[in-house]
Amino acid sequence: MKTEKGFTLLEIMIALMIFATLAAAVMSASQYVLGQSARVEARLLAAWLADNHLGELELQTAPLVTGQRTLNVTYAQRDWRLHQHIVSDPGTGLLRVELNVSPAGSDEALQSVTHWLAIKHD
Repeated sequence: MKTEKGFTLLEIMIALMIFATLAAAVMSASQYVLGQSARVEARLLAAWLADNHLGELELQTAPLVTGQRTLNVTYAQRDWRLHQHIVSDPGTGLLRVELNVSPAGSDEALQSVTHWLAIKHD
């Protein structure tokens, strides 16, 4: 008597179904990781941009003007919006600088910083 060796069609179909399910799960997980990576990168760039802007304010030789100001900046081949609010803290000799960094066209601040600078006099 001759016995057949190999897989049946049903066994092959079940194996393909298992591999397809695993492939879909891996694809979904990789898309999630890529999305998270892009968000982390954007937050890191916003933090660097805020730090750079605060450094520029510290290095300015002219006295800083109090009030609100919005700047549009290109950094790391992306467009950003910086909203700065400078307020004088009475009796301290300091200026409080509040800085919000968001991607251009978005109202969601990826980085918010409050920093104090010494008041410069002419």
